[in-house]
Amino acid sequence: MVEVRTIGFGSRVGASIKGVLVGLLLFGVSFVVLFWNEGRAVKTAKGLAEGEKNVVSAAADRVDPANAGKLVHLGGEATTDETIADDVFPAVSARALQLVRTAEIYQWKERKEEKRSKNVGGSETVTTTYHYDKKWVDAPINSNNFHETGHPNTGSLPCPSTEWYPAKVALGSFALPRELIARIGGAEPLVPREAEASPARAVGNRPPPKVAGGGYYFGANPGAPEIGDARVTFRIVKPQVVSVLARQAGDTLSPHDTSYGTQIYVITRGAKTAQEMFAAEQAKNAMMTWILRLVGFVVMFIGLAAIFAPLGVMADVLPFLGGIVRLGTGIAAFAMSLALSLVTISIAWLFYRPLIGVPMIVGAVAIIVLAKMAGSKRAAPRAA
Repeated sequence: MVEVRTIGFGSRVGASIKGVLVGLLLFGVSFVVLFWNEGRAVKTAKGLAEGEKNVVSAAADRVDPANAGKLVHLGGEATTDETIADDVFPAVSARALQLVRTAEIYQWKERKEEKRSKNVGGSETVTTTYHYDKKWVDAPINSNNFHETGHPNTGSLPCPSTEWYPAKVALGSFALPRELIARIGGAEPLVPREAEASPARAVGNRPPPKVAGGGYYFGANPGAPEIGDARVTFRIVKPQVVSVLARQAGDTLSPHDTSYGTQIYVITRGAKTAQEMFAAEQAKNAMMTWILRLVGFVVMFIGLAAIFAPLGVMADVLPFLGGIVRLGTGIAAFAMSLALSLVTISIAWLFYRPLIGVPMIVGAVAIIVLAKMAGSKRAAPRAA
């Protein structure tokens, strides 16, 4: 379905002016994000360095009272004697650290594409095309909200997606808290056997499912799904060797608080030394720092673009002129965002890392002065 509508010049100007308020908000938020991120990065890095200096490598096969309250590094096999089972599909069970059930339903999903063209006089023609695709989704979609009729969704999920854990998971003589178990990751598919389809009880008004596609299928033909069909798949985290950085609290483990206001509470798959784990956490911290710097820059750019938007709209009286103005304001917004982001980060460094930030500022000023002096010397002979 295609819908065409025209937005008048006055309406466009009014909307762009309202957008300035949003732009100002985003512009202000970007400074907060950039400044806060530098402090977060420094505190996290210092907290990890403190932890690496004070960590105690302990054996997991016994609880040493001397390490009570200390940051410890433990390694060994995380295991359990319990079998966990799905409460809806009792045949699905395993001796595992985690059992995850994922339920999906086949539904129509609406998406739309918009194309905008500027008209002489400042109005804008918006052509909206609505597309409807059949997708596996994690929740039913209300087709009454679709723009176009003729794509009714039916059915419901046979059960919710959920996860289970054993009551006790041991790492040697220590009990692993559920919060750490949930961070292990590396879940593998658990495929029900064909013989298990019959024992799986009926759910709601649905008949017992088939075993297909690595799980249970509710519908006539798994090879040709219809709207309302559902599928349920399973994954497990198997007992395995893990390494942990945490505070020893009795015979269990809890988050370790550093003097910088951060916490160390890490689990990773495989046998890792404390140094390897801290190096990995420092690398994650560095990556997150750059990601948030980019986020701050993008938020600032979007904010400035919204602030400058009325200029482009008003210039759209002649469409080609509006394009030129948008190009200019876009370049200006990019340059200003880059410069202001760098200035904000530099100021944050002066606040959080003065031993690094001050020499950087001094060095930057020296480069500018030297560049001006070099330019003056080159200009002097030409003047002569």
